[in-house]
Amino acid sequence: MKHSEFWSRMDQQFGRGYARVWADSHVMSVLGGRTASQALEDGEQPKTVWRAIHETLGLPASER
Repeated sequence: MKHSEFWSRMDQQFGRGYARVWADSHVMSVLGGRTASQALEDGEQPKTVWRAIHETLGLPASER
């Protein structure tokens, strides 16, 4: 997954205006106590970060 696809999925899930706010502010234990933005900045693959978001929110398998 490319960063552009990651952000497209985030926009679909949260809305374009809120996706970055959520990614910057929601700390997830599955990412080692980091936000999605921090994890991406630290070099985590977008697919790994998306899976963590998917798990945290309990999204349906179809959105994986």
